Amino acid sequence: MQKLKEFVTDFGLPRIIIFFFLIGLFVAAPFVGVRIDTSISDVLNRFGQNAILVLALVPMVQSGCGLNFGLPVGIIAGLLGGTLAMQLGLSGWLGFAGALAISMPFAILMGWLYGQLLNRVKGDEMTIAMYVGFSMVTFFSILWLLLPYSNPTMVWGYAGQGLRTTITLDNYWGQILNNFLSVRIGESFFIPTGMILFVLLCALIVYLFFRSKTGTVMTAVGSNPDFARAGGVSVDKMRTI
Repeated sequence: MQKLKEFVTDFGLPRIIIFFFLIGLFVAAPFVGVRIDTSISDVLNRFGQNAILVLALVPMVQSGCGLNFGLPVGIIAGLLGGTLAMQLGLSGWLGFAGALAISMPFAILMGWLYGQLLNRVKGDEMTIAMYVGFSMVTFFSILWLLLPYSNPTMVWGYAGQGLRTTITLDNYWGQILNNFLSVRIGESFFIPTGMILFVLLCALIVYLFFRSKTGTVMTAVGSNPDFARAGGVSVDKMRTI
């Protein structure tokens, strides 16, 4: 009984509740006409997508800025890269790589500006980051209608301008990671091997970064900024990185 209590304490009661809730959903699925194999495939797929977002939170937490509620800033940079790659007609792996490459300059610029802002509001990072996230989404909701996109698969048909609210990637690089080396079992169950490998690659990059000198210094800044500053570390620089 004591070991059970220790396990619950170490693992966390919320995680246990979520785990059994998930198991309950899978058990109830056949009774409401939902295929279990399809559900598990969707879980694996969405786990990979959400894992990328979680990894994006790690540097902010490690540097002492708190949770990255300004995550929409990075997402918008990715959307800019993706839509511009589609505008250029890139598809397949070239389109996927092109979207990543095009989004990088936007992400670096926006990230630098975002870091400068957070350095000026120390102590209120999470609140300001939340406002920044909402503001960026609102601003780009207007900007998507004004940017001169002309790809007919992206713009509104009746006006010929402004991005649609939903854009399909089927003819570009949709499901390209899921289908890469995927393992299909039966009619509906498949393992998105490419997505899993991509998540592992990103996790490895984050791990290696925090094992590097810069990553170690960033962790020190997040743990004790005064001690790091006394050691000659530029706290603002590490927070911006």
